[in-house]
Amino acid sequence: MSDDPAESVTEPTAESDDETAASTDSQSNDEDAFDFDDEVVDENSGADEGATGSKDAGETAADDAEATGEVETLADRVSEYDDDLAAKVADLESRVEALESERDEATERASELESRLKRTQADFQNYKKRAKKRQQQIKDRATEDFVERVVTVRDNLVRALSQDEDADIRDGVESTLKEFDRILEDENVSVIDPEPGTEVDPNRHEVMMRVESDQPADTIADVFQPGYEMADKVIRAAQITVSKDE
Repeated sequence: MSDDPAESVTEPTAESDDETAASTDSQSNDEDAFDFDDEVVDENSGADEGATGSKDAGETAADDAEATGEVETLADRVSEYDDDLAAKVADLESRVEALESERDEATERASELESRLKRTQADFQNYKKRAKKRQQQIKDRATEDFVERVVTVRDNLVRALSQDEDADIRDGVESTLKEFDRILEDENVSVIDPEPGTEVDPNRHEVMMRVESDQPADTIADVFQPGYEMADKVIRAAQITVSKDE
């Protein structure tokens, strides 16, 4: 180090100038970097605006095409590259449209059939109710008619019993019995009254006991109580006795 004061002052000044120059360069570089970032931001902003503008333009074009009814089909787009493939695509689109039409018709037909089925079921239920009511009415009227005829028999029996004790009422009772038998006959009711010596029918006869009899063995010996059948259906089996083996 020099003892000269001038030299001492000069050396710090040079170092200070170097530091000042370095600081100036750094500021210049920072300003350049800021300018570059601004340019990048501007470029990106422009790109975004371009993309947004393209999207808006595409949407506007699609809306306009749809509004005018000129919507471009897939086949139209494919025809720009391959006519054969476009023809196949057009055929497929036509088939899809036809199938969709058939589907809609089938859906409508199914709905119609379902409605008809529900109406038919409702009609059938109503028919069953009416038929049941009708059957009950017929049954009630049939019972009413039978009772009207039976009460006549009762009236005749009451009149017979109202006679004097010494009066012979046999003829009147026989007449009343015949009248009652006619009523049963009109109702298709017949008496089960087998003759002695005939074969036993387990479906129409009820064996009460076995007895000694002049009739052949295992045949009807006597009728204890007659039975009744209506339209080939046994209402009450005849109670009988059967002849024993000798």
